[in-house]
This record gives sequence, C-alpha cells and structure tokens, in this order.
Amino acid sequence: MADTTLTSKGQTTIPKEIRERLGLEAGDKLTFTALADGTVVMRAKTRRLLDLAGSLARPGQPTVAVGDMKPLRS
Repeated sequence: MADTTLTSKGQTTIPKEIRERLGLEAGDKLTFTALADGTVVMRAKTRRLLDLAGSLARPGQPTVAVGDMKPLRS
C-alpha cells in the first residue's frame, strides 16, 4: 500500500513504486471508476504503439479467436 495527499487543486502524485509497477509514464491517460462499496479502480486508458508490438499474428503462425481472448483479459 502507498499513501498520497490530495492538493487544494484536487491533484495527487501516484507513488513511484505504483507507477513503476504499472509501467506508467508522463502523459499516460488514466480512467477512474468509483464502485458502490467505496473502492476506486484506476486503469491506464491508452497504450503506446510499442506496447502492442508482437500482438498481431505473423503469416504462418496460428491465430486466436476473439472469444478465446476475452477470458485472458480478466
């Protein structure tokens, strides 16, 4: 767990250990979702093109159906 302080402008700094663990960099977009139980979920909203390198099938390699990918996303 890491603590942070909210400024008078509503800003906070994501602790370095969290940024590193999630691979966050300056300019990354984040989305926050408030759940009914008071939990807040933060996710990176965008991915850089280099993060997607190798995610497309190459000629001659097997492909994976979209339906098979959905369970892997969880």
